[in-house]
Amino acid sequence: MKSVILSAVLVTTAALSAPVFAGGHMKPMVMAEDQSVANGMVSASQVVAPANGWLVVHRTNADMKPGPVVGHAPLRKGETADVAAILTEEVAAGDMLMLMVHGEDGGMKTGMFEYTLGAKEDGPIKMDGNLVMTVITAK
Repeated sequence: MKSVILSAVLVTTAALSAPVFAGGHMKPMVMAEDQSVANGMVSASQVVAPANGWLVVHRTNADMKPGPVVGHAPLRKGETADVAAILTEEVAAGDMLMLMVHGEDGGMKTGMFEYTLGAKEDGPIKMDGNLVMTVITAK
């Protein structure tokens, strides 16, 4: 009896900690915390992408609008843990960064990140009209 109760508790705990499902699929999301960027990288602890694409690091500020791209990393469809993006520009402690999921659609080459701010190539993914992203502060 004890093992049945323990199994039920473990299954319930796992279900509560799993990402939200929408229509049988995991809901796209980005999870990350404020972090040091002294090593020239920024990481997301977990990313769920609806298709192959990119984790893109944008500058942002208090207005929370995506600014210039300062880094990116490839993403596989589904859930990926510990995604690290190499920063292509200097980022200082206190800078706000928006980590956002972008698709791999509309570009000329698969596997080449082609997005520039405002372009359609490899652009941002939106779910229910909202960008799939999170904002962190560099330490």
